[in-house]
Amino acid sequence: MLNAADIRVGGVFAFDASANPPFTDGQGENDMTKAELIGRMAVAANISRDQAKTALEAFTEGVVEALTQGRDVKLIGFGSFSPVDRKAGVARNPQTGEAIARAASRTARFRPGEGLKSALNG
Repeated sequence: MLNAADIRVGGVFAFDASANPPFTDGQGENDMTKAELIGRMAVAANISRDQAKTALEAFTEGVVEALTQGRDVKLIGFGSFSPVDRKAGVARNPQTGEAIARAASRTARFRPGEGLKSALNG
């Protein structure tokens, strides 16, 4: 059986959120990595890291498939992923100020749900 004490991520126990430093603005060393997320999933679900990795990959593949089909993915309490079509336009090179034609493209947006907002705001 998997013991939570056997799984370490970044030198701390993966399940112990209080031992992990707070996350930063997306540019720092405290960002959560895919490996850390897999470790936390494995401990929380009492499964192996390989099973957690497979589950995470299945989730991301499912989201990508739905978005490419033009469908929203709604996870009540967490948030929603939506495909968005961007029109062609003009962008500017910030260094030179030169105008650059930007082609139309498709992207994804994430809107946090009430549960996630509440967790972030205490």
